Amino acid sequence: MQNFARGILLIAVALWLQPLPAGAQSDKGDWQAEWEKVLQAAKREGKVVVSVPASTELRKKTEETFATRFPNIDLELVVGCGSSNIKKIVAEKKAGVHYFDLHVGGTNSIITGLLAEGLLEPISPLMILPEVKDPKQWWGGHIWADTARRHIYMFQAYITETVWRNTDLVKPGEIATYDDLLRPKWKGRIAILDPRTPGSGDSTWGFLWSVKGEEYLTKLVAQDMIIGRNQRQLAETVAKGKAALSIGLSYYVYQPFIKAGLPVKPVDPPKEGFYASSGSGNLAVLKEMPHPNAARLFLNWLLSREGQEVFSRAMGQTTRRFDVDTSWAKEYGHTSAKESLTPERFFALENQSEEKIEKVRKPAAALARKLLD
Repeated sequence: MQNFARGILLIAVALWLQPLPAGAQSDKGDWQAEWEKVLQAAKREGKVVVSVPASTELRKKTEETFATRFPNIDLELVVGCGSSNIKKIVAEKKAGVHYFDLHVGGTNSIITGLLAEGLLEPISPLMILPEVKDPKQWWGGHIWADTARRHIYMFQAYITETVWRNTDLVKPGEIATYDDLLRPKWKGRIAILDPRTPGSGDSTWGFLWSVKGEEYLTKLVAQDMIIGRNQRQLAETVAKGKAALSIGLSYYVYQPFIKAGLPVKPVDPPKEGFYASSGSGNLAVLKEMPHPNAARLFLNWLLSREGQEVFSRAMGQTTRRFDVDTSWAKEYGHTSAKESLTPERFFALENQSEEKIEKVRKPAAALARKLLD
């Protein structure tokens, strides 16, 4: 019996030591060789410039982790409102200045700015790592915001939480339906991220336009809302009790106030529900990148398991990668799409794609300008 077992073991070891089939060796060697080539070229470039959302936590965690992984490449993160950064990028491009390599943020400003100006490169050819390229690693496969399915990669998917309350001023269950926002007690006490500009303010406004209609939004405007474009200032207004509720702000904006122990939480889902979103998790690559290899390196790192863990946690928004835990998102008031929706249901509820921006958000924004200008 011992001799038999020993024989089986020797056979197993011999098989394990056998070379891989030629095709398998080639596939593995091809991507590794390409990765090493890009890595060495990126080191020579020495830098990559990325436009990202205005999150201190995201900037800190991304810089720390990337520097540990790639110490020879300087990562410059330009944080700011997506629409502001994109206006800057477009203006620079028209002036012949190519400073930025990539942009990460909400889709509306990418679609109406970078995509409309023809400033984006296809993303699929830039994917190298098997864990990034393989659609089976991603809930829903590879999902794109642009109709051509080439230029804007959506790496997140979740049910939103863009209506928040000061818990000292608004009791649980007081906003059971969006109609409750029209109650006289909330007049002058609702802050809203300006729906006339691209961002989560116009995204939430567009959702309300689709589920509640124009008459409802007209009544909402009559509530004398506090309208602003500075997300942190609006969040502070709610956190410090100068407003009771906010529309269009999400977890990452409130994160500093939550850490400080201030009384803010998202409202429980109203009866009309919330929309689905990719949030700030959308990637675009600019034409004429000044650091093409370092940009390609960052793209693959961002979409890797490590990169998605960093981005997802810092933003409080959930990745579509199967191998990254997203169960923690419930504490932030929303759930990951991969835990609560089918891809088909996500597409029905999402508010970020080029099609939805044309059919929903643009006409809704036109109404906002009519009512607020």
